[in-house]
Amino acid sequence: MKNTHGLLFAALLAVLPLAAQADDTTIADGKWSGAGEVGFAAVRGNAKSENLNAKLAFKMEDETWKDTFYLTALRAKGEVSTPLIVNGQISSIKTYQATANRYEVGASAGYKFDERSYLVGAVRYENDDFSSYQYQAVVSLGYGYTVLKTASDELSLEVGPGYKRFERKLPANAGSQGEAIGRGLVNFKHAFSANTAFVNTLLVEAGSKNTFLQNDAGLQVDINKKLALKVGYQVRHNTDAPAGTKKTDQLMTTNLVYNFGG
Repeated sequence: MKNTHGLLFAALLAVLPLAAQADDTTIADGKWSGAGEVGFAAVRGNAKSENLNAKLAFKMEDETWKDTFYLTALRAKGEVSTPLIVNGQISSIKTYQATANRYEVGASAGYKFDERSYLVGAVRYENDDFSSYQYQAVVSLGYGYTVLKTASDELSLEVGPGYKRFERKLPANAGSQGEAIGRGLVNFKHAFSANTAFVNTLLVEAGSKNTFLQNDAGLQVDINKKLALKVGYQVRHNTDAPAGTKKTDQLMTTNLVYNFGG
């Protein structure tokens, strides 16, 4: 685990100088923009549960650089029934415990060859207490191309090789492993109107031991220049999962979004 953290931090240090070369004037000129979103739900009564999800994302694009950074977190607690045998009779006991605990951080820096094509370096790290993998850390270098960019539509593709470190939950004490992967990313945005837009991001990290896919779809409606409401649907899939665990996780959210910068 310590080696993985060192790899992640080293990769971040390698990418951050590229972002820094977008230089301080881009930040002073207001070219960085970002958004923070949060959703919370609590149930009390016959059932008890709490769910919190949050996301923070920044992006910057000028004539030379195309950079992004994001941080996401998911935390949920609820009543869980545990089988219990009392005097030979099968019963159950309800306990209130965590049912989801995940965070993810990622960044990319793209150097533009022209208006459409660019070289991109990306890093991603996730820790999930309730998936088949304790953590997954990825470093990649690839080629990006902006297929479409109009007033209402944006479509960009990224593809290239990378390296992944990961640790499976089972078997226990198996330790971390690594493998070469192929990374692909598809970003799409369509504006239905001045205040309503659909966004979709598909990420694929394909390796011989496991292929990870994540698709994030969202419909956002602006309330004003700063606030918006967003309905999201996320699907995460690992092709390799231990017996008794599901390969696919789904998350549906309704969040309040705050736009800042830019």
